[in-house]
Parts: sequence; structure tokens; C-alpha cells
Amino acid sequence: MVAGFGAKVVKSITGVSRMQLQHWDRTGIIRPSIRIGAGKGSRREYSFKDLVQLKVAKRLREEGISLQKIRKTLEYLRKNFPDIKAPLAELRFLTNGVDIFVLTEDPEVILDALRGQFVFSFALGELIDGLKGSIKNFDIPREEKVFVGEREFTAILKLDLEDGGYTVTCKEMSAAISQGETIQEALDNLVDAVRLCVETEAELRNSRVQAR
Repeated sequence: MVAGFGAKVVKSITGVSRMQLQHWDRTGIIRPSIRIGAGKGSRREYSFKDLVQLKVAKRLREEGISLQKIRKTLEYLRKNFPDIKAPLAELRFLTNGVDIFVLTEDPEVILDALRGQFVFSFALGELIDGLKGSIKNFDIPREEKVFVGEREFTAILKLDLEDGGYTVTCKEMSAAISQGETIQEALDNLVDAVRLCVETEAELRNSRVQAR
């Protein structure tokens, strides 16, 4: 025979008041599983699993979750997961004071018990590490060939980590520097910068020739 806990002991252990025990029993939130009260003065007997459920319900209330939301959650879980006889004792819950989430066996999947749908979780640390790795890869200078007339030049592209887009310089002509939102835009702008430098060099050479 399974030992049961009477209301007086339950109140002392869980901190749930007699009025709460009666109300939760009457409304079907948590009923004693060993012996149900048969009227005024009759003895209710709770199992240890009932005590766990009472403590969880009390904690949810302390976190700001209303009885209506707890009842709605339990109705959904009992209907959709009939094998789980005592949801509050057998499942793991998360709450932000507004919503109630149930952890599943998959660490990346959480059940939104109030809306009856699954949501996905992810480790922020892993996400940040992944982003850092991606940025590090993008930060490696990339070389592209561009042409100004019949001359070939080497464009060195680098991701602009602060402003976004790309900065681009010319390996053979250090004075030619430009940028762009995309790689192609940066290359096109560099071609214009190189062309300007080439034209300027040509004008300087012509000026020197004429000066002689």
C-alpha cells in the first residue's frame, strides 16, 4: 500500500495553503491521487508525485503565471500526451512570467505549452563563436584581377568590419583606393580610381616631356 500525505503534512512540506489545495482539487489542477476528498471533513491523501506537482504549481504562481494559464497548460498536456499522468512532476518547465515552456528530449526544441506549438532554442555561445569564425574567414584579403585598357592590375579586397561593405586597394598602384557595398561595386570603383591614377601619371609624363 502506498503511503499518503494528508493535507496538514502537505501544507507544511509544500507551503501550499489549505484553501489552495481545495481550490486546485476542485478545479482539476492538482487532485490527490491516493484518496480524493468525499465531502467536508473527509481526508485527502496525496502521493509524493502530487507533492512535486504542488511545488511546481506554487513556483509557477510565484513567477507570475496565473491559474488560468496553468490550467490551460495542463489541459493541453493531458490531452496531447496521455501517457504523462502527472505533467507537473514528469516534465521540465521554463517560464518568463508570461509564457510556459516545456523542455523536450531534444535540447534544441521547446514546447510552448500555452500555444500548443514547438519553438527552437539555440546556444548563444555557439552562435557567437560561429559568427566570429565567419568574420575571421571574411577578413582574409581576397585578390581579384581587373583591367584598365589593356593593362592588368591586382585588386586586394578586404571586408570593412565597422561600416560594412568592402575596401579595395591596387597592388601595383598604391594610390588607387576605393570601396563598395558589394565586391563587384568595390571592383568597379577601383577600376575608376586606377584609371584616374593612370591618366594622372600620363599627364605628368607629358608635362615633363614638354618641360624639357
